[in-house]
Amino acid sequence: MFDLDKWTEIFDTIRKNKLRTFLTGLSISWGIFMFCFLLCAGNGLKNGVTSNFASRSVNSYDFWGRRTSKPYQGFPDNRPINLNENDLRLAREQLPQTVHVSGRISTDLEVSYKSGSTSCSFQGVEPEYMRINGIKISDGQGRFVNDMDMKENRKVAVINRRAKDVLFRDSAAVGKQVIAGGLGYTVIGVFTEDSWGNDAKAYIPFSTAMLLYNKGRDIGSIHFTVNGLETKEKNEVFKEQLRKKLAGLHVFDLEDERSVGIWSRLEDYLQTQGIFNGISAFIWIIGIGTLIAGVISIGNIMLITVRERTREFGIRKAIGAKPSSIMGSILMESVLMTSVFGYAGMFLGVGTGELINSILLNLPPEAQEVSHIFQNPTIEVNIAVGAMLILIVSGVLAGAYPAWKASRISPVIAMKEE
Repeated sequence: MFDLDKWTEIFDTIRKNKLRTFLTGLSISWGIFMFCFLLCAGNGLKNGVTSNFASRSVNSYDFWGRRTSKPYQGFPDNRPINLNENDLRLAREQLPQTVHVSGRISTDLEVSYKSGSTSCSFQGVEPEYMRINGIKISDGQGRFVNDMDMKENRKVAVINRRAKDVLFRDSAAVGKQVIAGGLGYTVIGVFTEDSWGNDAKAYIPFSTAMLLYNKGRDIGSIHFTVNGLETKEKNEVFKEQLRKKLAGLHVFDLEDERSVGIWSRLEDYLQTQGIFNGISAFIWIIGIGTLIAGVISIGNIMLITVRERTREFGIRKAIGAKPSSIMGSILMESVLMTSVFGYAGMFLGVGTGELINSILLNLPPEAQEVSHIFQNPTIEVNIAVGAMLILIVSGVLAGAYPAWKASRISPVIAMKEE
């Protein structure tokens, strides 16, 4: 039941101690503000970094040839390991876990269209490379390299947004012919992918690149996806199996880790998740510690209030006030301060995260790389509300001891208090 007298008494107490109430409330607001803000910042950093894995296949592997660092079976050290068609067959036929496989050959060419020109990385890939590396082509922007392009060794190119903007500006690119290294390539698509940098890039059929730039011999790198490797331990076993097969194929020491490079995106993903789980745990510890400091300040202020009102409580008990009435007054004051100032802090914390997110979403195109580092710095509403409810319960607990102490005051002793 709503007790007007009790609420009037609470507000009178607050008005008599405005500065103390404000400073105590500020500690509560600051505590939940920092809790929400730290969670927003942690989520923003996590979302930004993990977004780099979002469109690409997390379960992918790359390997490429390097140079040996040890002599082996009559071969000297510093011997180059060059990948070839046998390595592609190895990835497709001798590794049962593989799903999509593509070779890649890279060369830098000067590409031009009418009066526009730019240096462009031309990369010969197979159709499955699109799935492996998370390449996206929007509706109306053409297509990726397909099997017919490979079979007929077509001189076609899929260019990225940077190359399109430099060469064609606001006009359509699909169907136009560009000149690259003295040869004409027909643009069949414009793609986007989540990657660092803003360089011009083009994908051409792998078979075309082999004929034109590698004379049918070496392959720069091989990319593929795998199934069934969900843990770091399984990845280590698979990587060792892959290295052993490559060592047998190219005749190098199995212990020579410099001979070939092997990169697992899943290992990076698992390591990144582990790092951010640690960061999240640290943020929760700091945030909860800050909240506890605010709750302790409420308890201390309530004890001071009880001490200051000892004589008043004694008189009230002498004229018939029940202990439960005095306890209720202290608890209500504690919950009121915790709720009001806690809500203000939560509102500011969540609002700050939403404001930063709004700024990031409206960044100009040239500043969009920030999203690769920091993205969507917000928290779920249920977490914020849960923190608020925990804070209110903590406010009740913080006021429980002062309230119990106030209810135990003896009228005779209280009358002697100055």
